[in-house]
Amino acid sequence: MRIYSNEVADGQPGNRLRLCAPATNIDNGGIEPMPTSAELRATARTSLSGNWLPAIGITLLFAVILGVVSYIPYIGEIGVLLLGGPLTLGLITYFVMLVRNEKPLVGLLFGSFDRFPVSFLVYLLVQIFVFLWTLLLIVPGIIAALRYSQAFFILRENPNIEAMDAIRQSKEMMVGHKGRLFVLYLSFIGWAILAAIPFGLGFIWLYPYMLAAQAAFYEDLKGRANVGSI
Repeated sequence: MRIYSNEVADGQPGNRLRLCAPATNIDNGGIEPMPTSAELRATARTSLSGNWLPAIGITLLFAVILGVVSYIPYIGEIGVLLLGGPLTLGLITYFVMLVRNEKPLVGLLFGSFDRFPVSFLVYLLVQIFVFLWTLLLIVPGIIAALRYSQAFFILRENPNIEAMDAIRQSKEMMVGHKGRLFVLYLSFIGWAILAAIPFGLGFIWLYPYMLAAQAAFYEDLKGRANVGSI
């Protein structure tokens, strides 16, 4: 059981947002603070240390494949829809293993095609749900994207899970934590501006950094109880 405070750092010294955050774990009697965005980014950098080239390689390969497929006349969008699920699951698998210091290989990008049906359904359904919420207003669409953001992580951890169960568990897992993830994304804005200056080439470095930070966020999130909401 955890006792929760309502404060979590946004990654900038001395600046805190009022969100839901755990403060104390009664089970072990110790303090269990919510990691800040800065701490999650530090975890990502530690995981990427000595692994930048393969991490950049797998993210670049992911982007190139879907980019090339998208330009195929008439069937490009269908091709992206078909490949997006298993490739995303492979990419997520790589970065989860990287954060866990398991020395993943770039070939993992293609290692989830044996789970094509469920990964395709998760990819398709998440896009549909986010699109439908976005029809209301941009803010509901953003909240929906945050709500379903852990679906592929959950899919990676549970080989026998169904698509809707992964989406439902992501929704439950993110209760009270959507603000945390949103703040983590916001903390990359400065880096994104810098990355865009040299013809966008900096995103080759930034994208794996963000994925590693998201994996670190998931690692912290998965063991926490969910209370409250934003």
